[in-house]
Amino acid sequence: GSSIKVSGAVSMDDEGNPTTIGDLGQQMKNCYADLEKILKHYGCTFNNVLVENIFTTDMALFLENAAYQSEIYPKQFPTGSWLGVKELALPELMIEIELEVHKAE
Repeated sequence: GSSIKVSGAVSMDDEGNPTTIGDLGQQMKNCYADLEKILKHYGCTFNNVLVENIFTTDMALFLENAAYQSEIYPKQFPTGSWLGVKELALPELMIEIELEVHKAE
Protein backbone atom coordinates (compact mmCIF):
# COMPACT_ATOMS: atom_id res chain seq x y z
CA GLY A 1 0.00 0.00 0.00
CA SER A 2 0.88 3.66 -0.05
CA SER A 3 1.30 6.11 2.79
CA ILE A 4 0.17 9.69 2.24
CA LYS A 5 0.95 12.53 4.63
CA VAL A 6 -1.23 15.60 4.29
CA SER A 7 0.26 18.72 5.82
CA GLY A 8 -1.90 20.97 7.93
CA ALA A 9 -5.12 22.18 6.34
CA VAL A 10 -6.37 25.59 7.43
CA SER A 11 -9.39 27.72 6.56
CA MET A 12 -8.18 29.81 3.59
CA ASP A 13 -9.55 30.85 0.23
CA ASP A 14 -7.78 30.11 -3.07
CA GLU A 15 -5.71 33.30 -2.71
CA GLY A 16 -4.39 32.26 0.70
CA ASN A 17 -6.55 34.61 2.76
CA PRO A 18 -8.01 33.34 6.06
CA THR A 19 -11.77 32.72 5.95
CA THR A 20 -14.52 32.65 8.58
CA ILE A 21 -12.40 34.71 10.97
CA GLY A 22 -13.41 34.21 14.60
CA ASP A 23 -15.58 31.13 13.88
CA LEU A 24 -13.63 28.03 14.90
CA GLY A 25 -16.52 25.68 14.11
CA GLN A 26 -16.76 26.87 10.52
CA GLN A 27 -12.98 26.93 10.16
CA MET A 28 -12.96 23.26 11.19
CA LYS A 29 -15.64 22.43 8.59
CA ASN A 30 -13.63 24.29 5.94
CA CYS A 31 -10.50 22.29 6.86
CA TYR A 32 -12.38 19.00 6.51
CA ALA A 33 -13.88 20.11 3.16
CA ASP A 34 -10.38 20.84 1.83
CA LEU A 35 -9.02 17.58 3.25
CA GLU A 36 -11.84 15.65 1.58
CA LYS A 37 -10.81 17.11 -1.81
CA ILE A 38 -7.20 16.05 -1.20
CA LEU A 39 -8.26 12.54 -0.15
CA LYS A 40 -10.45 12.18 -3.27
CA HIS A 41 -7.51 13.27 -5.44
CA TYR A 42 -5.59 10.25 -4.12
CA GLY A 43 -8.58 7.90 -4.37
CA CYS A 44 -9.14 7.85 -0.62
CA THR A 45 -11.81 8.78 1.91
CA PHE A 46 -11.70 9.61 5.61
CA ASN A 47 -11.93 5.83 6.19
CA ASN A 48 -8.30 5.65 5.00
CA VAL A 49 -7.07 8.07 7.69
CA LEU A 50 -4.79 6.40 10.25
CA VAL A 51 -3.64 9.48 12.18
CA GLU A 52 -5.24 12.89 12.58
CA ASN A 53 -3.51 15.67 14.51
CA ILE A 54 -5.38 18.85 15.35
CA PHE A 55 -3.72 22.08 16.43
CA THR A 56 -5.97 24.77 17.90
CA THR A 57 -5.50 28.16 19.48
CA ASP A 58 -8.61 27.67 21.64
CA MET A 59 -9.00 24.17 23.08
CA ALA A 60 -12.22 24.97 24.98
CA LEU A 61 -13.89 26.27 21.82
CA PHE A 62 -12.56 23.30 19.83
CA LEU A 63 -14.06 20.89 22.36
CA GLU A 64 -17.43 22.65 21.96
CA ASN A 65 -17.25 21.89 18.22
CA ALA A 66 -15.51 18.49 18.33
CA ALA A 67 -18.76 16.54 17.92
CA TYR A 68 -18.64 17.48 14.21
CA GLN A 69 -15.91 14.86 13.87
CA SER A 70 -18.58 12.16 14.26
CA GLU A 71 -19.88 13.23 10.84
CA ILE A 72 -16.40 12.87 9.35
CA TYR A 73 -15.61 9.58 11.08
CA PRO A 74 -18.96 7.79 11.58
CA LYS A 75 -17.37 4.35 12.12
CA GLN A 76 -14.31 5.03 14.24
CA PHE A 77 -11.90 7.85 14.93
CA PRO A 78 -8.28 7.58 13.81
CA THR A 79 -5.49 7.83 16.34
CA GLY A 80 -3.94 11.22 16.86
CA SER A 81 -3.51 14.20 19.12
CA TRP A 82 -5.38 17.37 19.96
CA LEU A 83 -2.86 20.08 20.73
CA GLY A 84 -3.46 23.55 22.13
CA VAL A 85 -0.99 26.02 20.62
CA LYS A 86 -0.26 29.70 21.19
CA GLU A 87 -0.70 30.62 17.52
CA LEU A 88 -0.77 29.23 14.00
CA ALA A 89 0.82 30.64 10.81
CA LEU A 90 -1.58 33.60 10.66
CA PRO A 91 -3.30 35.22 13.66
CA GLU A 92 -6.80 34.70 12.16
CA LEU A 93 -6.36 30.92 11.99
CA MET A 94 -7.83 29.00 14.93
CA ILE A 95 -7.41 25.38 13.81
CA GLU A 96 -5.11 23.28 11.63
CA ILE A 97 -5.62 19.60 10.80
CA GLU A 98 -3.00 17.21 9.43
CA LEU A 99 -3.52 13.62 8.33
CA GLU A 100 -1.61 10.41 7.75
CA VAL A 101 -3.43 8.18 5.29
CA HIS A 102 -2.97 4.59 4.13
CA LYS A 103 -4.17 3.58 0.68
CA ALA A 104 -4.33 -0.17 0.13
CA GLU A 105 -3.14 -1.21 -3.31
